[in-house]
Amino acid sequence: MEPHGRDFIRRIIDEDIQAHRHEGKVVTRFPPEPNGFLHIGHAKSICLNFGIAEEYGGVCHLRFDDTDPTKEDVVYEASIQEDVRWLGFDWKGNLFHASDYFDQMYELACKLIEDKKAYVCGLSEEEIRQTRGTVTTPGSISPFAAKPVEEHLDLFRRMKAGEFSDGTYVLRARIDMAAANMKMRDPLLYRIRHAHHYRTKDKWCLYPMYDYAHPLSDAIEGITHSICTLEFENNRELYDWVVNHVRGHFKYKPHQYEFARLDLQSTVMSKRKLLQLVEKKIVSGWDDPRLPTLAGLRRRGCTPDAVRKFCELVGISKANSSVEMSQFEFCLRDDLNAKAPRVMAVLRPLKVIIDNYPADQVEMLDASYWPHDIPKTGSRDVPFTKELYIEKDDFMEHPPKDFYRLAPGKEVRLRYGYCITCTRIDKDEATGEILAVHCTYDPDTKSGSAPMGRKVKGTIHWVSSHSFTAEVRLYDRLLLESEGEEETDFLARINPRSLEVLAECRLEPSLKTAISSERFQFERQGYFFVDPVDFHAGKLAFNRIVTLKDTWAKKHR
Repeated sequence: MEPHGRDFIRRIIDEDIQAHRHEGKVVTRFPPEPNGFLHIGHAKSICLNFGIAEEYGGVCHLRFDDTDPTKEDVVYEASIQEDVRWLGFDWKGNLFHASDYFDQMYELACKLIEDKKAYVCGLSEEEIRQTRGTVTTPGSISPFAAKPVEEHLDLFRRMKAGEFSDGTYVLRARIDMAAANMKMRDPLLYRIRHAHHYRTKDKWCLYPMYDYAHPLSDAIEGITHSICTLEFENNRELYDWVVNHVRGHFKYKPHQYEFARLDLQSTVMSKRKLLQLVEKKIVSGWDDPRLPTLAGLRRRGCTPDAVRKFCELVGISKANSSVEMSQFEFCLRDDLNAKAPRVMAVLRPLKVIIDNYPADQVEMLDASYWPHDIPKTGSRDVPFTKELYIEKDDFMEHPPKDFYRLAPGKEVRLRYGYCITCTRIDKDEATGEILAVHCTYDPDTKSGSAPMGRKVKGTIHWVSSHSFTAEVRLYDRLLLESEGEEETDFLARINPRSLEVLAECRLEPSLKTAISSERFQFERQGYFFVDPVDFHAGKLAFNRIVTLKDTWAKKHR
């Protein structure tokens, strides 16, 4: 992105305002199809369109391109509205649908027929494809194009009346069957669909194509800057043709501008592939926290501020590029650092018995929720007892030289508590598994007391016997790194460790009062989120949002 946010889109808008085009107004739109759930790539478009409207004191419309009743549903529309609101944007009453303009679009199509700019064609889908030509050879005009205007109008009205079955006829624009841009070779404007529409019910069996409905919706609504991704670059010529040849009375003549879509590595950014994951039950649904859908990110615990910051860092350009997942994870950590209070949780517990601590004693230790570099206050009491739990990884029976955690004969400090030294271990005689670690504690080493006169290199987290058990889900990247050539089947790259469920984690008592959608930093473990779906079903479970450090490259490459 250029300095001060002056990407090429904003430069164009600056020039338009200076030239007093569109009366100096800025009206953008976000036009999703209500046939699926939005993902983080859509978030970039949402942030751009709504962000520009906010920046220039303009308006951004939320408009649903509901032109295919066979795929659309009110459920998708509701989820999209929730996603836009979650990101922090408001369409301020400017909620529209392409179906709002179906009557107007139909009348404008009739005028195109009258002007000999469109005709009804009875070729099959395969025949249309065969007569379109190739990139090096021109196509051939449909034999139906030669029929008189009155016959085309009659057929078009009968199409609307429902006299014909699906696929019998289509309405095509009359442009140029030798055009270099294949999109301009008499493209389809309308097709017959005998299907129930979730808004217009059974009023219509004739539905406009995207390339006809989209520019007309923009023109009708007075959109000044129609911003879309690069895959629609070839559609721009047809967009302009529709706007220039339809005899409508529009306030402004919109123009289409394309920017690079967001391609995030280590995940799936294709609606088709996402649908495949859901239908094959590889994931639990559209809100599975492993998915890049906004519903999935929201359930995982990602913050809208982090998503918006990520979209800002990626920037707006004209060239497609791929963004590493580590950039998004950086934004998450940076945002959560000042928002998530610190607590202690042991994910893979190992019992520790402090032999010289009184069995019936419970000592309450003061533990701050925030580190010194976060300007926030607040603490909680953490109980210290004879029996504790530490992470299995924080103990080694035969440690290497550079292991600074607990081991036989070694001393570590317990976070907020005392220094302990391992004296012996209990093992399962049959398996050799370590069942418990016995230690002694030094009562003169309580955290916050006077200097001890000796240095202890290792500090580990822990929980007491007053801790409770809860389920924790460790989410990781959905896809493994590609090895050389891109696999034809992306399912071969599914990360088998993208989800690890730990059912016997031990959490400090303060977390018993955690509520839905709260975020915490489990010290040394990462940032975690109280799963809202499970919470409202009466279960307390925690989703890992992101680790504290980027260890992916070291572990997986």
